[in-house]
Amino acid sequence: MPALPPSLVQQLSERFGKRFSTAGSVRAHHGHDESHFPDALPDGVVWPHSTAEVVEIVNLCRAHRVPLIPFGVGSSLEGHILATQGGISLDMSEMNQVLAIHGEDMDAVVQPGVTRKALNAALHGTGLFFPIDPGADASLGGMTATRASGTNAVRYGTMRENVMALEVVLADGRVIRTGGRSRKSSAGYDLTRLFVGSEGTLGVLTEVTVRLHPLPEAISGATCAFPDVGSAVQTVIQTIQLGIPVARIELLDTLTVQAVNRYSKTALRESPMLFFEFHGSPGSVEEQACTVQDIARDNGGQDFEWATRPEERTRLWQARHDVLYASLALQPGSRGVTTDVCVPISRLAEAIASTQAAIAESGLLAPIVGHVGDGNFHVVILTTPDDPDQVRRAEALGRRIVECALALDGTCTGEHGIGIGKQDFLRAEHGEAVTVMASLKAALDPLNLLNPGKVLAPALKAQPTR
Repeated sequence: MPALPPSLVQQLSERFGKRFSTAGSVRAHHGHDESHFPDALPDGVVWPHSTAEVVEIVNLCRAHRVPLIPFGVGSSLEGHILATQGGISLDMSEMNQVLAIHGEDMDAVVQPGVTRKALNAALHGTGLFFPIDPGADASLGGMTATRASGTNAVRYGTMRENVMALEVVLADGRVIRTGGRSRKSSAGYDLTRLFVGSEGTLGVLTEVTVRLHPLPEAISGATCAFPDVGSAVQTVIQTIQLGIPVARIELLDTLTVQAVNRYSKTALRESPMLFFEFHGSPGSVEEQACTVQDIARDNGGQDFEWATRPEERTRLWQARHDVLYASLALQPGSRGVTTDVCVPISRLAEAIASTQAAIAESGLLAPIVGHVGDGNFHVVILTTPDDPDQVRRAEALGRRIVECALALDGTCTGEHGIGIGKQDFLRAEHGEAVTVMASLKAALDPLNLLNPGKVLAPALKAQPTR
């Protein structure tokens, strides 16, 4: 039976009717994500339709001291939406309206449940698009909360660079607006950036204003195989250092290519490989591609193959986006302990070499794939869920990969976020600054009801002023 106070159940049932549920199947869906962490079910789920309704729910949860966990589509990889302390899952999927498209100013205002594909469908015919592409058809609210990026980040940036303004419901029920539609401002603290990446721990996002970009006149994709990962990485480093405005550069190691060929029925050469995409005018795209091809050739690249037709590019990038599922298919019944790190581009070769060595020593299957144009790469460590020793070895491997990245002036996560999986590394990376984060959390959510247990370790307290 749900652990919610009966009076809260009654109030939510009377107010929201069928948009409030304590059914086991509904709770199970909202207590599961793409991470390897055990499911943690909420005690109830509610679907708001407006900011005013979110305020009502926040106020009810505060009055009853019940945790509230914002939920997008459940595609997170670090346990962000798991109800580790029970409570209410706030499913934002029915707040899914594109509220405004300002073509001349190249921005759009959306509710948090709008997905990236839905926004781009609404932009059809405007000559504009929203480029942030984390792979999954994630919601804009979830992407903002986790500071998502993806394959296009090397050219278009992350959600940090593409969120202009927010509407946020705070833990005390106040509604604030941060930022604005002007392209720059020096007015006050940058509260927008505070909430971008806060993982639902500081407030509930109810409206997002995002930057749009012109659709490129020409797009061309390509693949290139390499004799080893080091040669591919050197190609990436030289491409970035020369300032070539490539839109996407993705690295797949040999094991990943083998997985993709089996899962997506492709016929790629089974060796380390780079996927490229070039955006611009027809002339600039050709110039970029030729320059990169020369760089790749100097580093031993071969089989530089073009994908110029839209259907070819779509198939290529869909195969890339399906890498997680392709990797899991290498070991049927397995679950992936996923990790991502990001390092300065000059340290990328060293970071990946250290990661490869650690994987070899572990004896585990662990495909490597990455948005290497900005120094970010991912490792999917395959484990058998009912083998505790294997899971421990996988977690130890994940720690070693992160420790290596931190030693190279990198970060413990380039895009997955902290959630419940990387809290210890947050302290290792930021030191005393983490206590400042705890002070911000305490100031905005003194009862610790908004997505409790995420980002900051539960034992971490704000430091008293001296």
